[in-house]
Amino acid sequence: MDEMWKKLQNGTDIRGIAIATEGKAVNLTEDKVRAIAYGFITWLSAKTKKNTGDCKVAIGMDSRLSGPALKAALIEGLTREGCQVYDCQLGTTPGMFMTTVLDEYSCDGAIMVTASHLPFYYNGLKLFTKAGGCEKEDIQAVLELASQGITGTGRDNGTVQAANLIDSYAKVLVDTIRQGVNSKVNYERPLQGCKIVVDAGNGAGGFFAGKVLQPLGADTTGSQFLEPDGHFPNHAPNPENPAAMEAIKAAVLKNKADLGIIFDTDVDRAAVVSSDGDEINRNALIALLSAIVLKEHPQSYIVTDSITSTGLGEFIGQLGGVHHRFKRGYKNVINEAKRLNQEGKESHLAIETSGHAALKENYFLDDGAYLIAKILITMATLREQGLEIQSLIKDLKVPSESVDFRLGITVDAFKEYGTEVIQTIEEYAKTVEGWSLVPNNYEGVRITDNTSSGQGWFLLRLSLHEPVLALNIESDVPGGVAVMLSKLTPFFKKFEKLVYSFH
Repeated sequence: MDEMWKKLQNGTDIRGIAIATEGKAVNLTEDKVRAIAYGFITWLSAKTKKNTGDCKVAIGMDSRLSGPALKAALIEGLTREGCQVYDCQLGTTPGMFMTTVLDEYSCDGAIMVTASHLPFYYNGLKLFTKAGGCEKEDIQAVLELASQGITGTGRDNGTVQAANLIDSYAKVLVDTIRQGVNSKVNYERPLQGCKIVVDAGNGAGGFFAGKVLQPLGADTTGSQFLEPDGHFPNHAPNPENPAAMEAIKAAVLKNKADLGIIFDTDVDRAAVVSSDGDEINRNALIALLSAIVLKEHPQSYIVTDSITSTGLGEFIGQLGGVHHRFKRGYKNVINEAKRLNQEGKESHLAIETSGHAALKENYFLDDGAYLIAKILITMATLREQGLEIQSLIKDLKVPSESVDFRLGITVDAFKEYGTEVIQTIEEYAKTVEGWSLVPNNYEGVRITDNTSSGQGWFLLRLSLHEPVLALNIESDVPGGVAVMLSKLTPFFKKFEKLVYSFH
């Protein structure tokens, strides 16, 4: 497989430039996507031991401008092999997986056309089987087949059937919430009297207001950016984006809402805002979901990525859970939770600070809409007791300071250079008074500063895909980050191929 195809792989996704823009040429073309469709159905046929003509595959897309053309190319490539295709039009990434689960579809595989929160000129593909999202090696195998340039059998006798997946999936969510609340007062409309605003960022999540919340009785007045628009004119559809979070916070306060909900483009991530305008994302979102899960499954392992705060680990421990801090990358976190379960260590939640959350009860699918459903069930139950959702995380210790830095690596062999920096800082840390290595660290190096002026920690790790060292620093005291940086700066100056600024 040549470099051109290799560059389309981004971990467990396929991503590329789909619309030409200044300085960026298109590398995810319709021809390539047709070839990928051939690669996927050929691979899926071998995996399921079915003829391609007996395979059923669902196709959906988010609101990106290039979505319709790439979706059409996928359908053409699949039907050429005799595949039975469900055209789901606008869909969500978790919804596409559900086509392999729901009886009305019973698909062997699914493809979502999306590039998550990336700028409008990107697009990509997420591939699913009944086992879940494809792994890195699966994507590599599909691209290998696609790169061979084979156009397939040319049977051209596949079928295409329009499918209203959004309605099917919305019904699953509505039923889940009704059953979860099990209200004796108003079973059908357990959110009656709740004011909830949704910000879909002009992605695919706008359905949640009208097709999930309103049937449950919620007042969604003040919801914004629900219409799909691939230009993303209002803000980046990303719960980690400061402008996006400011937009939903403002909507909550303006409309005096009980809760604000924000989704990313393809609805595999989400965050919420409390009635008083406080963001519940990143560590706070993990804490909230942990509190919900640990009430249902005491002593569960909670698997997170590596950059979570010390306060979060203490919070989970106080609730009787076990915080298992693993690596960045939502598939890494999900697969680790699955591994723990196989070892007999019950893990019911795998969640990244980015907002990717997967529950064991929901196929370990990272699903922003299901995450919100769990929160709404708890919110409705607490409301009957006169409590609000934020009461569950009142004991979460929030750091005084939290900052992230990116240190560029200016050599081609960036992984080797970055690894050398990480190994060297482990030795350096032993010479700094008050610093200690955090044990059981699965990614990079994490150091605790136990001095009265530092009182915090930092994590130095190599980026998953870029020539970058990521540095995350938190302190429980004002000025603590500056203290730690003052000790780190002389160390980094020894490495001439690092480019950074701590200002």
